[in-house]
Amino acid sequence: MEASDIDLEDLDLWVGPRSAIDDVFTRMRASGERPFIQEISPEGRRFGGYYAVSRYADVVEVSKRPNDFSNSRGVNIVDMPADLVQHFGSIIAMDKPRHTDLRRIVAQRFTPRALDELRADVERLAAEIVAGIAEKGECDFVTEVAALLPLRIIIDMLGIPRSHEQMIFDVTNRLLGSTDPEYVPDQSREGLRRNLETVGFELVQLVRELAEERLRNPQDDLITRLVMENAEGEKLSPQELGAFFNLLVGAGNETTRNAISHGLLALTDFPEQRALWQRDFDAHAVAAVEEIVRYASPVLHMRRTVTADGVRLGDQEFAAGDKVVMWHYSANRDEAVFERPQEFDIARNPNPHVAYGAPGPHYCLGAHLARREITAAFREILRQLPDIRAVGEPDYLRANFIHGIKHLRCEFTPAKVPQPA
Repeated sequence: MEASDIDLEDLDLWVGPRSAIDDVFTRMRASGERPFIQEISPEGRRFGGYYAVSRYADVVEVSKRPNDFSNSRGVNIVDMPADLVQHFGSIIAMDKPRHTDLRRIVAQRFTPRALDELRADVERLAAEIVAGIAEKGECDFVTEVAALLPLRIIIDMLGIPRSHEQMIFDVTNRLLGSTDPEYVPDQSREGLRRNLETVGFELVQLVRELAEERLRNPQDDLITRLVMENAEGEKLSPQELGAFFNLLVGAGNETTRNAISHGLLALTDFPEQRALWQRDFDAHAVAAVEEIVRYASPVLHMRRTVTADGVRLGDQEFAAGDKVVMWHYSANRDEAVFERPQEFDIARNPNPHVAYGAPGPHYCLGAHLARREITAAFREILRQLPDIRAVGEPDYLRANFIHGIKHLRCEFTPAKVPQPA
């Protein structure tokens, strides 16, 4: 297929029907090519570009070869200064050995065993959030349900006072939704730069204050554990803590928010799957959550940078500095791997999706937490509001990095919430 047929850089494509996006990727996969796509500046000028990787096998291959395909130049398509790459990317924008060292420090708080301590809190928060809208009969599912659970879990884990919740919600919208005029009205190059600087300052200021307070008064929270030395004498520097904080409160809550939002949309569009899950929630929960994440593909792409001349992927040879963009959304719909990939099937087995990244050093650190949050959310949604459904069209984020839904109206039979005795 001709590169001129591909308009993945046209952000207006991503606010339209998913069928248009699916058509582009279906044709790209069928062509067997990894086309070179030029980037588009905020002013509409075409420049530079990247090689688009759309097939499942290629995404897995690139992910497994960090020595050939590097993260350290950034994981977004657009190039940023090195200091901003580290500041907003944290461990996902690093290569070994520093990536390995920092991941080891923070990973201990995201193991299944460590997260068992949070189970009761996740389930309680999910029940409270759904109960909070149960009597209304309708709401904006994104802002009133889907966004709240992962956001509150993250800020509770970190030990951030709830008084900062709205500020963090607004800042993460401006960070990961910077190309959407709803969040950043000034879409000029200068406007986008100014937004990034402002967001960075607000988050760094908050984490600096919290870190300094924890050094004086340690608490049983994640910030304390990251700023205090562990048994091996390791801790995060102030700069590393700030970057990891940005990653957690940004990508860590935004991606799960969108998985939950896409999940309600899928259960509405595929009512037979909803009925199947409701008949026996626990029997289908594990597979259903994996299918929600595959179907949603909350992170649309990840970029790598070729490290040397002569690096090959299949029969294609690259040069040092070439950008290779892995389209996880496309890989999760690859007909060579998934039967009926455009359908939502909560009994799909096997389901080797790459929505958390493919196997390799950068597999998502928060995957276990996300699974628990999505499970808890839908357990309460389907228990308290059994006939909930999305109505109208979703309001998609104007972006090609996060597969975001900004607003999604839903309706349900109002349910009376029992009052405490």
